[in-house]
Amino acid sequence: MPAFEHRFFQVLEIVLVALLAGMLVMVFGNVVLRWLSDTALVFDIKPPLPGGILISEEMSRFFFVWLTFIGAVVVMREGAHLGVDALVKVFGPAGRIVLMVSSDLIVLGCCALFFWGTWRQSGVNASNYAPVSGLNMLWVFGVGFFTSVGIGLIVTLRIVRAITGHLLPHELEIFARETDSAAAPKGISE
Repeated sequence: MPAFEHRFFQVLEIVLVALLAGMLVMVFGNVVLRWLSDTALVFDIKPPLPGGILISEEMSRFFFVWLTFIGAVVVMREGAHLGVDALVKVFGPAGRIVLMVSSDLIVLGCCALFFWGTWRQSGVNASNYAPVSGLNMLWVFGVGFFTSVGIGLIVTLRIVRAITGHLLPHELEIFARETDSAAAPKGISE
């Protein structure tokens, strides 16, 4: 695996951790503020404490969207998406390659549809703004571009490797769920 690709996915994993940590802080912070606010109401403390931070509610939802879509690219690279491995295990190497290429072509078609749908919605999203933060909604839902292109590149490269005969046996084992992608030798779990 090229060093750039490895670093790129390391950065994506760091972004995922940051998004998850941000969600945790924002949601937990709002829970604590609501509890303190309710406690202040019970004891009639003046002035009343805020019942939560509105922008954190909105941003935690956006973080969840980004976490999901960026995570889909990372999971695709690791070969950890759901699959029908009971069917794949029945076939030998040639059959597995056919099934892998077939499923990758379907995924590539879905990526094209997803990109096209995101493109068609981008005009609407670009003209809408989040009610609290004022963030342009294209920044939120535009992550569909990243996901469709990222997954599309991963499956396209795998199709090319399979057609040209450069697909490694370990990749077929990961596809058939006979081994874990985390246990793959370095540079093979593409």
